[in-house]
Amino acid sequence: MLSRLQELRKEEETLLRVKAALHEQLTRLKALGQMDNEEAINQTELHLSLQGHEEEEEEEEESDS
Repeated sequence: MLSRLQELRKEEETLLRVKAALHEQLTRLKALGQMDNEEAINQTELHLSLQGHEEEEEEEEESDS
């Protein structure tokens, strides 16, 4: 009976270590996802900024004509 209890305690310790490792990995993945989102936002802002600049140049060319 005692050895079975010891087995269960070892299994519990192993499961707790696995749980902690998975939690840590999930936290890292969430951080990466947030970085990806920020990068996408920055890319969109850059694209819109460049697009706005091109439209301004076209308007200036049209008004010069």
